[in-house]
Amino acid sequence: MSTRKRRVFHREVKLSAVERLMAGETPMKIARELQIGSNYLSKWWANYRRYGAEGLRPAHRPRKTAAEAADVSVAEKRIRKLERKIGQQQLELDFFQQALRQVGQARRPSDGSGLQRSTPRSRQ
Repeated sequence: MSTRKRRVFHREVKLSAVERLMAGETPMKIARELQIGSNYLSKWWANYRRYGAEGLRPAHRPRKTAAEAADVSVAEKRIRKLERKIGQQQLELDFFQQALRQVGQARRPSDGSGLQRSTPRSRQ
């Protein structure tokens, strides 16, 4: 098993290599200068023809289509809206908990032994 680290080429390097190919330089010369296999140049060229400069993204970086970018934007807006709603609900909850505590304190008898019964116990 190889312990060699995988080389990552930035978009600018790939774009430069593809532009050199389009200008007429030989793939072997470019590959030698970049110290890569000519198969990399073939892949870069194919991606460039299919997707344009966007197709030359760094490895393991998925392309985002316009629809996916729009979906992400919509999702982020919804998340912000829901977070605001949670904040509002937390404020309401805090208000009602405080009101409940105040009502509970007002109903407690102050003499400690409790209030007298309003009606006597029936004897049976």
